[in-house]
Amino acid sequence: MDAVTDMSFKAALVQMRSTMDPARNIAAMTDLVAQAADQGAAYVQTPEMTGALVSDRAALEAILCDENDDPVIAAASDLAVRHGLYLHVGSTAVRVDGGGIANRALLFAPDGATVARYDKIHMFDVDLDHGESWRESATYQAGGNGIVAALPFARLGLAICYDLRFPDLFRAEAEAGADVLSVPAAFTRQTGEAHWHVLLRARAIENGAFVLAAAQGGRHEDGRETYGHSLIVDPWGRIVAEAAHDEPAVIVAEIDREASRSARRKIPNLSNQRAFDVKMVTAIEPADVMR
Repeated sequence: MDAVTDMSFKAALVQMRSTMDPARNIAAMTDLVAQAADQGAAYVQTPEMTGALVSDRAALEAILCDENDDPVIAAASDLAVRHGLYLHVGSTAVRVDGGGIANRALLFAPDGATVARYDKIHMFDVDLDHGESWRESATYQAGGNGIVAALPFARLGLAICYDLRFPDLFRAEAEAGADVLSVPAAFTRQTGEAHWHVLLRARAIENGAFVLAAAQGGRHEDGRETYGHSLIVDPWGRIVAEAAHDEPAVIVAEIDREASRSARRKIPNLSNQRAFDVKMVTAIEPADVMR
């Protein structure tokens, strides 16, 4: 972790409304990253499914590429070089060995090199109200590794969207040294309205870390509707920047890593936690449960 030298940096989150066409999404990403760079950002994050937001597997297969041939990934690497910043593509779908598909985040350095890759671990397999159902496991191959990237100005923990509901991932990354946690997402409007803000603030508070969450927003070509509201939350759980809508936008905030150290000194739950077992006890006979 010796690469971490500076205590503060300016972070920008790009809120998008990705289409089914990678070329159009590249154009949108290019414009929004330029806006972020113009505001002095050293780190820029785009949302989940930056490259294309496509529900139908056959339609996704038609535009899918290996990572080395993917135009979205090539464009992101070029943008990192052009603007001299760290560019975090929140995710894009890529073909992997064996014919599977990964929902993959990639982090690019100012020289265009790939610093880190993270494949989404938790698949969004849910049945919501009003007949809204999702089965990501039918399309994507789940990842198996949490990632913390040591940057010159932060230790960045990687996650994607539905991972947000699994606090053990963020705790493990915080214990590995992360003081900034990332959650690029395409939260549905239904779940976003209910849980987005409270879950992001909880992950920040639990781990004494900044949370950076770039989001998709609005009604998309494939019919889904996402919540927007990209957020930057500080280690005390305060929202320091928000795109309080679902339109494409850029938000920027100064990230002072001393705030993480301060929060962890005040409430040292990372060091205070203890191992324990859970045991089931009952005060009634099993036969009485249904009476």
